[in-house]
This record gives sequence, C-alpha cells and structure tokens, in this order.
Amino acid sequence: MPVDGPQYPVNLVLRGRSVLVVGAGPVATSKVEGLLAGGADQLLVVAPDVTDDLQALAADGIVTIERRPYASPEAAEHRLVVTATSDPDVNHQVFLDADAAGVWVNSADDPANCTFTLPARVRRGTLLVTVATGGHSPALATWLRRRFEDEFGPEYDALVELLSAERESIKAQGRSTEGLKWQEALDAGLLDLLRADRRTEALELLRSCLSSSSG
Repeated sequence: MPVDGPQYPVNLVLRGRSVLVVGAGPVATSKVEGLLAGGADQLLVVAPDVTDDLQALAADGIVTIERRPYASPEAAEHRLVVTATSDPDVNHQVFLDADAAGVWVNSADDPANCTFTLPARVRRGTLLVTVATGGHSPALATWLRRRFEDEFGPEYDALVELLSAERESIKAQGRSTEGLKWQEALDAGLLDLLRADRRTEALELLRSCLSSSSG
C-alpha cells in the first residue's frame, strides 16, 4: 500500500545492501548524495541520461551507473529503491515492482508511489536530526531544516563523541549506564564548554555529574 496515515521513523543500515536509484537528473542526484551520506556502498543508478555530478561519482567508483531505461521488474532485486524520473508511468511501475516484492520504495515528491518517505536531514558527524511531515509537505520539512540547521554546529558531533566514549568506559568497568544523570550533565553546560573548545573541562563536568548519581 502507498503511504497513508501515521508513519514509523527508522534509521536504515544501508552498508552492504543493494540500493537502486531510478533516474539521474538533479533530484535523483540529490537522493544519491543522501544515500551515500547514509552509508550506502552498493548503489546502482539506472537512467538513459546522467548528470555530471553522478558521472563524477561513477568515475570515482562510488556508484555504478547503467545508461538505460528501467527494466521491470528489476526493483525486486534490491533491498531499497528510490525513483526520481520525470515519467510518472515509470515511477509507478517501479513502485509496483518493489512493493510486490516487499522492497521499500520512495518516489520523489509522490507519496502515492511510496512505501516510505524521506525526512529533511541535518548531519553533524554521527548526529542526525530529521524533520518530517509524513510526505504531506516536503517544502515545510526543508524550511524547518534550514531554519534550525545553523543551531547544530560541530560542537554537537564533539558532544556525541564525548558521551559515547564515557558510556563505553563505564560499560568496560562492568557498570550499568542506566540510571546515571546524563540529562543533568547535558543541562549543566557541556555544549557550551565544547563550543569553547574546553573538552577537558567538559569531560570533568560530565564525570562529576555522573558520579553524583545514586547507585
């Protein structure tokens, strides 16, 4: 069934899994770039005409391009499919082939031919912040992403690294990371210290907050 009603948010692990993009214009190019940023490393692009940017990615061995029309029912051979052509009949056929095979498919700006929609995204290293409208208004999702993306500077990636390293250190000591005052530490000004490049002080503050947790 196409997208209709509430949706369940997930983060897909694409590495090592076959992904098909049908189309190779500017919109498809943007989709490819998003898939690559999300870890896709087995990405096939099928289209008669290809943008210069996609040709460059193919020349570097990052994506595979086959200059030809979509061949039904090849969508069934992949784990994830994105279609972004200017031909609604092709987009619909891709949807039918993928959906019949139980393959998740997204059609750019066409919720009726989707089994999933794509949120607007802000990436800062391992931090991923998304904004979605359930496919009802991609323009609003993009506007909200632009409105707030300047808030997420490189210090957020440093914050993720700091928290992750301390969490792993605690687990390595055989201690539980549950019940510790992570939220109190975050509210105590960690981000401001990292923004000022005061990582040592940030680590001390984090450990002080966590050590004050009852346990």
